[in-house]
Amino acid sequence: MLSLKRFLISTLLLVPLLLQGQEISSEIQLTELEQTDSIKPPKKNFIHRIIDYFGNANRENKDRGFDITFIGGPSYSSEKKFMIGILAAGTFSTNRADSLTPLSNVSLYTSFSTSGFYSLGVMGTARFRRDFIRLNYDLQFSSLPDKFWGIGYEMNSNNDNETRYKLVKPEIVVKALFGVLPHLYVGPMTDVCYLDGNPSSNADLSLWNGEKLKTFNFGVGANISYDTRDNLTGPHSGVNIELSQKFYPKWLRNTYSFASTELSASGYIPAWRSGIIALQYHSLLTYGDTPWSMLATMGGSYTMRGYYKGRYRDKGEMDATIEIRQRVWHRIGAVAWGGAGLIFPRISQINFHQLLPNYGVGLRWEFKKNVNVRFDLGFGKNQTGFIFNINEAF
Repeated sequence: MLSLKRFLISTLLLVPLLLQGQEISSEIQLTELEQTDSIKPPKKNFIHRIIDYFGNANRENKDRGFDITFIGGPSYSSEKKFMIGILAAGTFSTNRADSLTPLSNVSLYTSFSTSGFYSLGVMGTARFRRDFIRLNYDLQFSSLPDKFWGIGYEMNSNNDNETRYKLVKPEIVVKALFGVLPHLYVGPMTDVCYLDGNPSSNADLSLWNGEKLKTFNFGVGANISYDTRDNLTGPHSGVNIELSQKFYPKWLRNTYSFASTELSASGYIPAWRSGIIALQYHSLLTYGDTPWSMLATMGGSYTMRGYYKGRYRDKGEMDATIEIRQRVWHRIGAVAWGGAGLIFPRISQINFHQLLPNYGVGLRWEFKKNVNVRFDLGFGKNQTGFIFNINEAF
């Protein structure tokens, strides 16, 4: 009889654990014959530990120590095919004794697919001296069986121009920002990138217009940012305006000499309960003898989601997006967005008849506090793309 009672009690305790992934403690009142005994808490099995792990992943790190959580999962895209990705998101304080210094963040990622694609990298923002100093970094290495359609809208929109090549790309981007006024940051930046393009045996080499397929690009410049966001990884309010100017001179051993100007502006408006309207404008302009590998491109994981990154490329690109973000249930959210973009050889030659539409929907899961894992399904002109990534697109 005693064993039966213990079995029933243990079962009632395990059911909420499986449904909610949270620890439950309760005091059990025993019968008069059992009052001298105590019931030991059931030992958690592997499944319960996983549930507790993800159930507690988004709790704030009270002691401000290094807090990291892991997640992995499958995805699919037209360019990379079936893919497995593993993400690790961490938060930490650069000064644990100072509660006024906001937490820094870091993300480590790796992914590989059935198409032969693989990548690994680390990115994040370290914040020092009560957010007076910020260090943004993105280090990555990728190898991708890629496609190329040439340069310019007319060539890019022609499906018959599609040719295959393999792109190997190690890249390091570092920005140091110093607060000069409330919410205003300025500082130097550098971008080092080597691109190695290896066309397939039947590739149409004329699409590259005789350019070198292997290029070394070492850029230096400055960055200015005005940032009032409430947090960097999953903002609910505020604005962020960032302007970057980079130069790639020959004396830095660049394959080609050129320069670029990039502007991004985003805003976040709390619209209703658990609802946010997010807006973004982005543009990238290049000047001089810009190599094919460093031209402004459209698509990918962050802008114009759903377009094959690199299909549309030219010396200039502009795009704009509006996105509605809604918390649906507990840590689960949903988004829907719409936007448009275009590419052009120079501003004076912008043709709005070549405007490319973009829209899509997505799911969000709060992996850690203000850190979302996102699943986006984007649509463009005769294109569709699925994205699995960490943090919001903007």
